Amino acid sequence: MSGATAKSERTRALVRDVAIRMLRDVGYERTTMRAIAAEAGVSTGNAYYHFPSKDALVQELYLEVQDEHAALAAPVLAAGGTLAERVRGVWDASVDAFAPFHAFGAEFVSVAIRPGSDASPFSASSSAARERSRALFEEVVAGAEPAVPARLRADLPELLWLAQLGVTLFWVHDGSAGSARTRRLVAGGAALVGSVVRLSRLPVARGVVDDALRLVRSVHPGAPAVPTPAVPTPAVPTPAVPDAPPAAQDAPGDLTEAVPPAAPDADDAGRTA
Repeated sequence: MSGATAKSERTRALVRDVAIRMLRDVGYERTTMRAIAAEAGVSTGNAYYHFPSKDALVQELYLEVQDEHAALAAPVLAAGGTLAERVRGVWDASVDAFAPFHAFGAEFVSVAIRPGSDASPFSASSSAARERSRALFEEVVAGAEPAVPARLRADLPELLWLAQLGVTLFWVHDGSAGSARTRRLVAGGAALVGSVVRLSRLPVARGVVDDALRLVRSVHPGAPAVPTPAVPTPAVPTPAVPDAPPAAQDAPGDLTEAVPPAAPDADDAGRTA
C-alpha cells in the first residue's frame, strides 16, 4: 500500500469514527457532514469524498452496531440451549448493543421509516448490515436443541429478524429503567417462539404454521408477483315486468269507445219522461 493510499484510509477511518461518535452523542439531526469534517479536522469536500452522504455514514453505524451485537451474542450461541433460550439471549444482546443510542432512537426510526430512505433496514444500501443480522439468527436456529423442524429452518431466521425490528421499535419508546419493559417483551416473545415451534410438530397445528409461512413468503420483497384471483360478480336477475291487463291489450285505437256512457242526470231523466 502506497503512502497516499494509507493516508486516505486513515482519513476515511477517522471520518467514520467521528461520525459514529456524533450520531451516538448528538443524534441524527445535529450530525451534519460539515460538523463531522470540522470535528475530524478535514475539509468538508474530503469528508464527502469518502462518504457521499450522511446516510452512508448511518450505514457504517449499522455495521458497527451489528458487530457489537454479534460480539455480545457470541457467549449465548456458544452455550447451546433451546430455541427459546437462544432467541432470548440474542434479542437481549441487541438491546445491550443499541443502548448507547437510546436517547436518539426516535430520530433514527423517523429517518428509517421514510419510503425510499437509504437508512431503511429494508433498503439496498442496508443489505450488508441486514445480512449480518440474519446470519446471527441462522446460527440461533441451527444450534438449537432439540433441532428446529427442517421445514421451518429456512424461514425462521427471517421471521426472528423481523421480530427483532419490532422489539427495537418498542425499545425506542420504552422509558422504563434499564428498558425493563423491553426485557419482559423479549422474555415473553422468546418463550412464545419456542412454544409455536414445538406445536408445529403436531398435526393439529402444522397447517396453521404452514399457512403463516406461505403468507410471509408471498409478501417477501423477492417473491414473484401473484395475480389476485378474480372474484366472480353474482348475476342479478332482471325483475319481471307484469303483463298488462287484458282490457288494455284488447282496447281499440279510440280509447273513448272503451269508456261506458255516463248515467243521465235526474233533470235529463225528467225531461225525457
